[in-house]
Amino acid sequence: MEIDINTKIIKGITYIPSPNHDERSDPEDIYLLVIHGISLPPNRFGGPYIEHLFTNCLNPSEHPFFKEIEHLRVSSHLLIRRGGEIVQFVPLNKRAWHAGVSSFKGREQCNDFSIGIELEGTDETPYESEQYESLIKVTGLIQSIYPKVTLENIAGHCDIAPGRKTDPGPFFDWSVYKNGLGIHGDKTHFE
Repeated sequence: MEIDINTKIIKGITYIPSPNHDERSDPEDIYLLVIHGISLPPNRFGGPYIEHLFTNCLNPSEHPFFKEIEHLRVSSHLLIRRGGEIVQFVPLNKRAWHAGVSSFKGREQCNDFSIGIELEGTDETPYESEQYESLIKVTGLIQSIYPKVTLENIAGHCDIAPGRKTDPGPFFDWSVYKNGLGIHGDKTHFE
């Protein structure tokens, strides 16, 4: 895996372009990595529904929950499936629509300066070792071209939208992730 320096698309993974993105005001001002959790339908894994959501192709007749979210126009830069497969939807230098109303270290609108990574999962289910392996690899790639994405600038969706979002949830093991990045310590989440 490597990032195409011109397109900011990761080579060697699946790329499914999402229309749900726009230009960043400053494409060099990328320093936050946001970890999310998602499952569609809720609490179910597999199937094409996350891709359908991020590409505005979700069929509301396929599940009652889809009727509630069919109006959403959202995306993430990357999705890591349960088996570790990585799918990219938005070039890293573009603004994906993943964070919503959010704040990090006093700065609002995290989409402006962040990269969003969705992990296929729920608040009630542990994530798979293959997901951590892929997340660690892709984090290293991102840090290689965006050096401001340091340990201190990695957060969960719950951290940037407290009270509104809970993902990646209590079963996301921050210590496994940190140790994989070569970081050791007793903290259970990034601050």
